[in-house]
Formats: sequence, structure tokens, C-alpha cells
Amino acid sequence: AAMSRKGMKLLVDSLTRSAKHFNKSEVECLINLFNTIVARASSQFAGAGFDRTVFRDTLHSAFGMTDEVVLDRVFSIFDRENTGCISVVEWVEGLAVLLRGTLEEKMKYCFAIYDLNGDGYISKEEMFQMLKNSLLIQAADEEPDEGIRDLVDIALKKMASTYLFVPFLLQDYDHDGKLSFADFERAVREETLLLEAFGPCLPDIK
Repeated sequence: AAMSRKGMKLLVDSLTRSAKHFNKSEVECLINLFNTIVARASSQFAGAGFDRTVFRDTLHSAFGMTDEVVLDRVFSIFDRENTGCISVVEWVEGLAVLLRGTLEEKMKYCFAIYDLNGDGYISKEEMFQMLKNSLLIQAADEEPDEGIRDLVDIALKKMASTYLFVPFLLQDYDHDGKLSFADFERAVREETLLLEAFGPCLPDIK
């Protein structure tokens, strides 16, 4: 028990330093919550963490996040070691960005969510896939894909209106129709509403 308390203290101290946005008391609560979730989950990762299904259920119940594509992407970003299991360190450090990240941290997080193939750019096809999953189903007599493609074009024009996207196209024809992180960052700094331009990937403010 003494070792357990000592281990807990060391873990709390370490995560308070690395997670930055939580104090020691909050880190301890998040560790306890993690342990509770792991104990409830009958998973092959029992003791080490929890899997994608448990993670998605937790984010859905805690934050009302429902988009399956977004939840899968959030899991992948939390799961930095790519083990298929969220460890306690990944849990606390991931929540630090998700809940209290700086604008810089949230921009990197949102960009990574939208960059589905991890190539460092958000392509028109990736924008289409994200918007397709986050929008309500249209009336039967409408062509949903066409409406979504129109929205992608509108989003790109919005980026261009902040002098971001057009110069990028002029400089790099190899990536025509794609947004780099630099483009995304400049656009968000001009208009913070563009942070979640291609689908909701942060919890509601409440």
C-alpha cells in the first residue's frame, strides 16, 4: 500500500508537469476516473488501459461527442504509442489538450483530426469526408454529395478570403486543393470559428 501511494504520487507529479493544464488534485481525479473506467471494462487491455470502444463510449457520455469518424480520429491522436489502448499518461495528457489546450494546441489537434491520412495536408476529399459525416441527412430529392462539395468550395473560398489559400496554391502546385498546417493556422488566427471548419471535434464549452 505504501508503494502504491508512492507510485501514485510520482505519477501525479509527473503528469502535472507534462499535462500542464491540470493541477495535482485534478490529475489525481483523472487517474482515479481512468482506473474506474478500466475496472468496468472487460477488455484485453485490462490493467494497462482501455480500447477504442470504451474510449468512444466515454467521450460520448462525458462530452456528447457522437461523430464516429471524429471519435476514431480522437482515439488515434490520444493513442500516441499506436498500441490500440489508451494508457493513463495518454488519457491525462490528451484530455489536457482536449479540455484546456491553448489555441496553438487545439489548432494542431483539430488539424490532425481532419488530416485523415496523416500526410500533413487537408485535401478536398478529406474535407468532403469530414463534412459528409457531420452534416444532417438532406431531403430525399436533394443530392447530398453535391451539397457537401459546394460546402467544401465555400470553405476553401473562406480560407482564400483571408489571403491564405490562394498564395499557397500559387507556390505549390503539387498540393493543389490542399491546406497545409500553416494555411490552417493563419486562417484560424484570423477567424477562430474556422478551428472546427470541417466538423465538431472539441467538446461543447459547457
